[in-house]
Amino acid sequence: MSKTIWTPSEKHIQDSNLYHFLKFAEKATGKTFSDYNVLYNWSIDCLEDFWVVLADFFEIKFSGKYEKVVSDDSEMDQKKWFSGAHLSYSKLIFRNTNANQPAIIYKCENQEVKRISWEELETSVANLAYWLKSLGFQKGDTAVAYTSNNPETIIAFLAVNSLGGIWSSCSPDFGSESVIERFGQIKPKVFFANSSYQYNGKSFDILPKVEEIQNGIGSGLNTILFESEQWSNIISQETKHLLEFTEVEFNDPIWVLYSSGTTGKPKAIVHRTGGMVLEHLKALALHQNVKNDDRYCWYSTTGWMMWNYALSSLLAGATLCLFDGSVAYPDLNVLWDFVDDQKVNHLGAGAAFFQSCLKSDINISGKSKFLKTIGSTGSPLSEEAFNWLSDKITGVPVISLSGGTDVCSAFIGGNPMLPVISGEIQCRMLGAAIEAWDENGKSVNGDLGELVITKPLPSMPVFFWNDNNNEKYKSSYFEKYPGVWCHGDWIKITENSGIIVFGRSDATLNREGVRIGTAEIYSAVETIEFIKDSLIVCIEKGNGDFYMPLFIKTVKEISEEDKKVINNNLRKLYSPRHVPDEIIKTPDIPYTISGKKMEMAVKKILMGISPDKAATRDAMKNPESLDWYVDLYINYVK
Repeated sequence: MSKTIWTPSEKHIQDSNLYHFLKFAEKATGKTFSDYNVLYNWSIDCLEDFWVVLADFFEIKFSGKYEKVVSDDSEMDQKKWFSGAHLSYSKLIFRNTNANQPAIIYKCENQEVKRISWEELETSVANLAYWLKSLGFQKGDTAVAYTSNNPETIIAFLAVNSLGGIWSSCSPDFGSESVIERFGQIKPKVFFANSSYQYNGKSFDILPKVEEIQNGIGSGLNTILFESEQWSNIISQETKHLLEFTEVEFNDPIWVLYSSGTTGKPKAIVHRTGGMVLEHLKALALHQNVKNDDRYCWYSTTGWMMWNYALSSLLAGATLCLFDGSVAYPDLNVLWDFVDDQKVNHLGAGAAFFQSCLKSDINISGKSKFLKTIGSTGSPLSEEAFNWLSDKITGVPVISLSGGTDVCSAFIGGNPMLPVISGEIQCRMLGAAIEAWDENGKSVNGDLGELVITKPLPSMPVFFWNDNNNEKYKSSYFEKYPGVWCHGDWIKITENSGIIVFGRSDATLNREGVRIGTAEIYSAVETIEFIKDSLIVCIEKGNGDFYMPLFIKTVKEISEEDKKVINNNLRKLYSPRHVPDEIIKTPDIPYTISGKKMEMAVKKILMGISPDKAATRDAMKNPESLDWYVDLYINYVK
C-alpha cells in the first residue's frame, strides 16, 4: 500500500525556487496560480508564454531577436524555438563564478579528493580553447571524448562549447567498435581520451582501444590524452588567455547523444543549445530545487545522459561533485561517505544502486546532515526502495525522475511543493504535456497507458544526424500515434496526479489481454532475500498463446518451495496474471552499459532471432551473458 513518506512544510514550499517562480509568473501574467496543478495547466495551455516567463525568471538574456517562441510547422519534429535568438551555454555557466565555493569537487576511488576553484576552471578552459582555435576548431565543428567522469572532461566540454562546437562522449567501458559506430557518424575534428581508468580497485589500460577508435573514426583527427605532457602544458601554460564565448543560435546543436544501440546501429540524437539551457534550469532549479551554492552529485558515466544533466548543475549555480569509479568498492558505503564528507546537498544515482543498498541494508543513517534531495532514475524505483530511503534518511524527499536520452532530461519528476508518495513520481513537469493513452489513442487516468507528449518541448531533438527527411526521427516517436510523441513507457496517472512507471512498453507483458509492466514483477520478486536479480519476458506464440518465463539470478539452487514463495508473492502483491509460466535460474541478467535490463534482447533470442540481430554486444555491460539464453533457446525453448 502506497504511503506518504515526506510532506513539505509551508516554509519549505515558500523557500523553494518553484514557489518563487510561481509568484514571478503571477506577476508577469496577471494570473493567479493557487497551486501547482493550476500552474502546470497554464504551462501547457499557454506554452509560449510559459517558456518566455521561464527565460525571464532565469535572466537568460538572448542576443538578437526572435519573432516566434515556437514555429508554426505542423509536424512536432520540425518545430524551431526562439529562432533568431543567440546564447552561449558556457557563458551562462561562468556567470555563476563564486570565489567562496569550488566549481568542482572530484573523487576517484582510492585517490584524494580534488577541488577546482572557479578561477582555476576558467583558466584551464581558456587555455584549452586557445589551443583548439590554433587547430582551426570553430563554431559547428565536433569534438568527441572517450573519457571517465573527471574534471578534465568538464574542462574539455566547456572549451569546445565556448567556441560554439558540438560535443559527444562515451565512457571507457564501451567497446571500441561501439564507440566507432557512434563517433564515426558525426566526423569529429578533435578526440579527447583517457589512457587508463580506475574501477573496482583496478586500473585498466585502454590505450589500445583509443588507438582502434582513432583509426576507426577517420583521418585528420587531432587526439589528445588527458594523462599526457601535452595536456598538462596546454592547461598550465604561463600565458594567460582570456576566456571568450561564441554565441550560437537557439536551435544550433550543443551535443550529440545516442540511442542505446541494443537493437541496431545507435541513432545520433542532436540536442539544441537553447532547449538544454531552458529545460535543465527548469528541471534542476525548479523541480529538484537546486540553488546557488548547493553541492550536486549524480553518479554517472560520460556515456549516460545524466552526465550532461548533472553538468547543468553548474548552470544553476551549484558546485558539481563528481564521483568516478565503482560505488561498490570497497563497499556500498563509499558514495554515501563521499556525500557526507563533501557536504553534498543533492545525491542522485540509478535506481539499481538504491536497490542494491536496500538489499544489503547498509547503515546510511546519519548521512543526511547536508542532503536536501535524493534522486533516482534509469529504471522505476520500487516502492520498497522509496520506503527504505525514507526510513534511513529521514526528512529528505526522494525525487524519482523519468525521461531519457531522447530529451536529455526528465519530463516527470520532483516537486518541492508536493508530498512524496512511495512508488510514485510526484508530478508532470512544467511545460511537458504528458498523458497516458490506450491503444485507441484515448487519454486514460488511473489505468495503464502509453506515455505520450501531445505538445512540443524545446528539449526534443532538433534532428538525428544523417537522417534524411527526419525519417528515423519520425519512426522513433511518431509512428504509433501520428503527430504525437510516443515515448515507449507504460505509465499510470494516479488520483494524486502522480505517475507510476511500469517499464518499457516494448517489453510489456501480456497475459489474457491484460498488459503488465515489468517493473511490477521486479518489485515483487527482488525483495525476496535469496534473489539477486531477475528478468521477465512474454513471448507471443503463433497459436495466440503466450509464454512468460521469469529468469532469476541467485546464489543457491531453486527448490519447488522457493518457486512457490516467488509465485505466492506475485499473486499476493499483484494478481494471478503476474505469476510466470516458468521460473528458471540463470547465471546472469544482460544489461546495457547504462544499466538497463535487456528484456527485448532476451525476448528476441527466445523467439529465434539471431543474437547478433537481437543485441549489439559492444553496447552491453556483460555481453557474454547472452550466450546462456542462446543455448536455452537451442536446447529447450526451440
